[in-house]
Amino acid sequence: MTDDHAQLYDTLVARRYFAKFQRITSYLPRVAGELEAEGRLSRPEARAIGGYVQALTRTFHALSLKYLMSGRIDGPLPGRLTFDRHESGFPVAQELMVMANDALQAERHLSGMASETEIKDRMIRTIVGDLIIPTQLQFALSQRLYYEALRQGGLFWPRNDPEAAWVAEGKGRRLWRLCWAVWDTQINLPVIYLMEVHDSGRVALPKDDRRWPAVQAHLMAQSLGGLKLLTIAQGFDSDFDSLHPHRLRRLHLGPMYSHAFTLQSGPISDVLSEAQADPGDDWALVWTLEDLVAERAEQVKTGWFSTAERQIFALDPFAGRGAETGATRTERMVILPERPFQVLAERNPPGFRDVKKFVVATNGRVMVQR
Repeated sequence: MTDDHAQLYDTLVARRYFAKFQRITSYLPRVAGELEAEGRLSRPEARAIGGYVQALTRTFHALSLKYLMSGRIDGPLPGRLTFDRHESGFPVAQELMVMANDALQAERHLSGMASETEIKDRMIRTIVGDLIIPTQLQFALSQRLYYEALRQGGLFWPRNDPEAAWVAEGKGRRLWRLCWAVWDTQINLPVIYLMEVHDSGRVALPKDDRRWPAVQAHLMAQSLGGLKLLTIAQGFDSDFDSLHPHRLRRLHLGPMYSHAFTLQSGPISDVLSEAQADPGDDWALVWTLEDLVAERAEQVKTGWFSTAERQIFALDPFAGRGAETGATRTERMVILPERPFQVLAERNPPGFRDVKKFVVATNGRVMVQR
């Protein structure tokens, strides 16, 4: 797997990499807005996704500060960003784990550093007095800004624990929307989960000291890309008799393909190669939205004198693929600039004909194409 990883040694290359992701993540809320307008996402779901995208943007910003001086400092520090150039195009999960550890110690680091004003003053005196570029001071400033970004919080972490939002109440049950996210360590991608669950318990789920911690731990333990939605939902349904999962969604934000950075294969490789787009426009980002919906419920015996409600989930009826995907439906979407889209439309490869396409115009507008 490590053969698929690459490091960014050059300062300008690293900055182009982060600039590319800054641009890409700025389009994602608009894509969520288009899906909301089409009725594929509810407004709370679109807002939840938008919140995770904002956190992802802050994470890339923090990493860009950490590696701002890559290639300009001798020795093992400050290190170089390692990213998955074959499978995802995103930073490897270890980068986020190190960042999470840095966040725990951010306050201690900042307390021992000179202030931003002091560092800038020293930089000016070094330039004017010694007539040299203050590389070490530039590095010190970049690290201070990195820890300040961590202290501000609101980043996308390796584990973003579940949050519950009340939706409705009726017939003795409350409807909650649970959302959580992880940076999948197997595929190096940010993954967002959305679950609608009916609660027949006496105490509201977020205030229930017995169930809520167990629910959070259960969901985080099951948030693995290798598990089908059906497996996750059925396991949750059987482990919590008073909670009835009505719908479960999973959104993969990626992979990101770039002619300059990743080793993509298949039709997307030909498209990006033939497009010969400018460095900021030579990319394509895939979204995969899996959706699992319960079609009915039934009572099953759980003991000699007890029964419990269990959900029966609808699977994709087409050609028996439901059993293979473990979802009611799976939709793949791709976001890409105009130039690569023009080449994609001309080539029209079979695998992309049913993929929903979001095209980014030169003015930043996001348009939906089939």
